[in-house]
Amino acid sequence: MNAEEAWSILNGAELIWPQAAVEEALDCVAARITAELGRLEPLVLSVMGGAVVFTGHLLPRLRFPLDFDYVHVTRYTGTTSGGTLRWIATPRSPVRDRVVLLVDDILDEGVTLAAIKDKVLELGARACLAAVLVDKDLGHRKPVSADFVGLRVPDRYVFGFGMDVRGAWRNLPAIYAVGESRPG
Repeated sequence: MNAEEAWSILNGAELIWPQAAVEEALDCVAARITAELGRLEPLVLSVMGGAVVFTGHLLPRLRFPLDFDYVHVTRYTGTTSGGTLRWIATPRSPVRDRVVLLVDDILDEGVTLAAIKDKVLELGARACLAAVLVDKDLGHRKPVSADFVGLRVPDRYVFGFGMDVRGAWRNLPAIYAVGESRPG
C-alpha cells in the first residue's frame, strides 16, 4: 500500500478508542496482571509482530520480576483475513514448569492464540495465561479466551496501537475501525 492509500484509509476510519482510553486500559490490565502473577516470576511471551506496541507499553507497568521472550506465529501475511498458521519463531526460553503470560494485540477469531497456548502447554508450561489489548466481539464462542483484556471492539477491522491495516498504521496511539464503505 502506498502512503496515499494509507492516508485515505485513516481519513475514512472511525475512532473506536482514543489514546487516553488505551492508556487507561493499559494501567488496568497491568494492575490485574500484577495482582495475579506478581509473585510468580512468569515468562512473558510477546506475540510478534502486532503485540510489539502493546508489550512495549505494558512491560514497564509490570513492577515485578519476570522473564521475557517472544513467539512469532502468523495467519496474516499482508492480508486482512487469516490463512494457514505459520510458525516463524518458537520461544527460545525454556517454558517447562513455568507460568507463561502470552501478550497479543487482538483476540479476533482466536485460532492463532489457541495454537500458541497449546504449543506452550505442550512444551511443559505449568500454566499459560493470555493478555490482549483488544477482544473483538464476534457474537460467538472462540476456541480460547483471554485472561486479561484491555478493551472490547466491535466486529470490524480495527487498527492502530500495534494492529495494522494492510501493513500500515501500527504506530497510531489510538484504535480505529476501517470505514464501513472502505475495504480492509
